[in-house]
Amino acid sequence: MQTSPDRHEYPDHWEADVVLRDGGTARIRPITADDAERLVSFYEHVSDESKYYRFFAPYPRLSAKDVHRFTHHDFVDRVGLAATVGGEFIATVRYDRIGADGTPATSPADEAEVAFLVQDAHHGRGVASALLEHVAAVARERGIRRFVAEVLPANTKMIKVFTDAGYTQKRSFEDGVVHLEFDIEPTDRSLAVQRAREQRAEARSVRRLLVPGSVAVVGVGRTPGGVGRSILDNIRDAGYTGALHAVNRAFAEDQKEFDGIPAHRSVREIEGPVDLAVVAVPAEHVPDVVAECGEHGVQGLVVVSAGYAESGPEGRERQRELVRQARAYGMRIIGPNAFGIINTSPDVRLNASLAPEMPRPGRIGLFAQSGAIGIALLSRLQRRGGGVTGVTGVSTFVSSGNRADVSGNDVLQYWYDDPDTDVALMYLESIGNPRKFTRLARRTAAVKPLVVVQGAGSAPQGHAVRATRLPHATVSALLRQAGVIRVDTITELVDAGLLLARQPLPAGPRVAILGNSESLGLLTYDACLSEGLRPLRPLDLTTQASAADFHAALLKVLEDDACDAVVVTAIPAIGEASATGADADAELAQALKSASEQVPGKPVLVVHVELGGLAEALSAAASTAPRTSPEAPGARRPRPSQQLPAPASAQQAAAPDTGTRLIPAYPAAERAVRALSEAVKYAQWRREAAQPGKVPDFDGIDEKGAARIIDRMLSRGQGLTLGTEETYELLACYGIAVRSAVPAFTPDDAVRAAEGLGYPVALKATAPHLRHRADLGGVRLDLADEEQLRRAYAELSGLFGKPEELRPVVQAMAPRGVDTIVRAVIDPAAGAVLSFGLAGPASQLLGDMAHRLIPVTDREATSLVRSIRTAPLLFGWRGSTPVDTPALEELLLRVSRLVDDHPEVVAVTLEPVVVAPHGLTVLGASVRLAPPPARDDLGPRTLPRY
Repeated sequence: MQTSPDRHEYPDHWEADVVLRDGGTARIRPITADDAERLVSFYEHVSDESKYYRFFAPYPRLSAKDVHRFTHHDFVDRVGLAATVGGEFIATVRYDRIGADGTPATSPADEAEVAFLVQDAHHGRGVASALLEHVAAVARERGIRRFVAEVLPANTKMIKVFTDAGYTQKRSFEDGVVHLEFDIEPTDRSLAVQRAREQRAEARSVRRLLVPGSVAVVGVGRTPGGVGRSILDNIRDAGYTGALHAVNRAFAEDQKEFDGIPAHRSVREIEGPVDLAVVAVPAEHVPDVVAECGEHGVQGLVVVSAGYAESGPEGRERQRELVRQARAYGMRIIGPNAFGIINTSPDVRLNASLAPEMPRPGRIGLFAQSGAIGIALLSRLQRRGGGVTGVTGVSTFVSSGNRADVSGNDVLQYWYDDPDTDVALMYLESIGNPRKFTRLARRTAAVKPLVVVQGAGSAPQGHAVRATRLPHATVSALLRQAGVIRVDTITELVDAGLLLARQPLPAGPRVAILGNSESLGLLTYDACLSEGLRPLRPLDLTTQASAADFHAALLKVLEDDACDAVVVTAIPAIGEASATGADADAELAQALKSASEQVPGKPVLVVHVELGGLAEALSAAASTAPRTSPEAPGARRPRPSQQLPAPASAQQAAAPDTGTRLIPAYPAAERAVRALSEAVKYAQWRREAAQPGKVPDFDGIDEKGAARIIDRMLSRGQGLTLGTEETYELLACYGIAVRSAVPAFTPDDAVRAAEGLGYPVALKATAPHLRHRADLGGVRLDLADEEQLRRAYAELSGLFGKPEELRPVVQAMAPRGVDTIVRAVIDPAAGAVLSFGLAGPASQLLGDMAHRLIPVTDREATSLVRSIRTAPLLFGWRGSTPVDTPALEELLLRVSRLVDDHPEVVAVTLEPVVVAPHGLTVLGASVRLAPPPARDDLGPRTLPRY
């Protein structure tokens, strides 16, 4: 881009890719002098009516003076932005700074006139709304706080763009023109509008990939076994309902078909639209394919080709160029190095993946960054015994590979209001934008369960991931705060998904246990205790229990108001009257299903041991499909693990998702109870999320005074840790008092300090290696007089060295209580995080800290205090006096408010905070200031930069 000859260099940080209302993408960038020809060409494609609306008069063409004015900007007082597709303009926006009299002005004038022009072919795509977000952000950066616009009354579309944006507006009508005036600072309403548009646009961009009307597979080998040929076969064999094309430049010129599918040498040769292209050619040939697809109007790409960022620096640059090229044509990408995508909807039946068989249709959405994990997830859902298997399968599946473009965030946007998906399961090797993922996860979890396995290691080489200073355990805790069901393995992922897909959420932690094995019942009881559930005494039906006995017992406990969920344990029945084999399994399954349907409000799980047919029978009990023919007498029944999945066509015909309530079965008590425990915690989160709490207002907060202190301190440098006096002064602005500590470099200094503070006092060494380490002996407490103080001073000096090495201080004694730690930090990836725990080596060794995202509500502060494992020490453990937790919660809320109000406060530590039975005392504090990190979640909508 050409550098502006006026006042400022080209602001390349204003460039951005955005997703439009219809799911396509566009590039937004500043207009420069190099764009004269593009501007003229753009204007020629605008209708006379749109030109009239823009200039209030017939304006068939731009003069040379117009072109110069609209392409030469100083990027301060005069700014123009363009939305481009394929390098050509599709819309423009411009602002000019004006004074109070409406004439051109310079800073400090904070008002600007804004005007838009959108090509008629792109009306209705949300281009103007996206441009307004970006030009408003640019204007704020340049010190402009208010926009004005003059619009003809007949230009209703543009009036709607302004009125729907969520800004506070003033409107007047003079001389036949609508005059609009609005502040451009983000408001709660404008952010809500922006995020709702983001959700709709990103969801539609994923829908274009998952619900294509036509698919072209590029790179179809002529011999079986290749990647492209395999994907083509999988699409065809799944019964894809749209148009399918095979593309290979090696096809003969006169070849019209390939294995019964229309064949083409190039995407350009395909007559009619192509919605999705699956690219399976070597990486060096992908750019040519992308160009062909872009020129043909393909809407999206699944790139299974490898050789990108996973292969090293050269591949990483190749991946960046791939994304830039695809976005230039308005296309989104899954991949590269992707396993593929699946949509089991009967209206689509798309298996554009390397999975050789179509999964059963069902209500579970799957997302996996790893192809290998994706295969494992699909396989486990296909094989798993239990009521869900055979009738509840997959709605959609996405394996994103290097996730250079489409990520888990995009798929979450799609699943949020997808009527075919009830439960979302995700395997994440990395989280590229934790702040956004947490926001989307919280919204999604409020309407449907979201279960996540997160890789604990470093991000794979192909993934672009923002740096975070937070430990893995902290990120996991923040995900749980957002309602995510966080599990550790893919086995637990499937276990939880199967339960949540068809069983109601439990109303509480009380679990009834019944079955025909006392030992298995006791194992289940112990597992419940280990998971924090409240099991009732197991009901032993004995090994001779019949299906009717199970039915009666289950019905009774389901009707009991004292239980919230039921775990049924089953082993093979013993007795002459007992049915055997498949008949026994079917009878028991039908009995359990019948009882659970009579009292449908509580979840029921089955733990089965050596009942190979029970899992299938539970499925059959809820299936409308005809039963398979019985086996020959004496034939040996294979175990489920020995059975291969049925062919895809048979699965779809014999195992539709009927929507019937199904009972999941588990081969071990621990797995069933763990899944139930996650459901209990998620149900509790849903109930609390329905009443989210509030951020309270406190007396004694001086926000402006704190801002003055921060500005004064930051004027000295880019980042600094405040001194003691400045720390106390800043915290006092938020009603946080810190007990002063007086330096004592000699015994006489210590005595004078104690006399000023009043006995009893504490003597502490504050050297870095001794600070907050009472276990090393660097603290002496309850010194009642001068003699004790001098003796303690001598002891510390004898143990640890000279006073200048010890840095001793004298502090008035605080009331006895529990020592705690309060911390807040702004992480560049996750945002502001508030942490709490007990002080001392035991808590630090166990990592017993709880975390919440800032701003923290009153409900979250209450739960934060109770989330740590050592919380009983605050509430009267073993007869001790409970401490003042309301005062502690208020302190947490005040720290949260400080950091939320002033993002320049990048770290706060209060240690120790002694919480007494009445009140608390902050004995130590530190604050670090720095210029605030960029908040992209408050800026305009944009895709990650490449």
